[in-house]
Amino acid sequence: MTASRTPTIAEELRGAGLRVTAARVALLETVRDGDHLGVEAIASGVRDRVGHISLQAVYEALHALNAAGLVRRIEPPGSPALFEGRVGDNHHHLVCRSCGAVADVDCAVGHAPCLTASDEHGFSIDEAEVIYWGLCPGCSTTRSS
Repeated sequence: MTASRTPTIAEELRGAGLRVTAARVALLETVRDGDHLGVEAIASGVRDRVGHISLQAVYEALHALNAAGLVRRIEPPGSPALFEGRVGDNHHHLVCRSCGAVADVDCAVGHAPCLTASDEHGFSIDEAEVIYWGLCPGCSTTRSS
């Protein structure tokens, strides 16, 4: 019996039908190493790995990787788009109202889509996106001081 190995980023890109480029590999590494990163932070991480890359190229690569299901785009209201490498598990997010920190939280109840809508309006629901709002531990401590 052979142990299954984790595919390389290049194999993941090819498997998603995407061309393997140094910039895409660096971008996927940056997103996976980060924590709910904005486009500017991703561009900076890619530049640290491979040198110059335009912001437009970062946007285009993020769009392709998101469409392929290799990264997830989240857009908390009042915040720019953020990207993460945790995909395919229908998890949700906690967002601090004060500092904007974002943290992952597993599915609230049961199996995907986690919540049952009171009226589906004829839709076949396969996913729920929940954002919990509050104060992170650091901001809670600051406020109570």
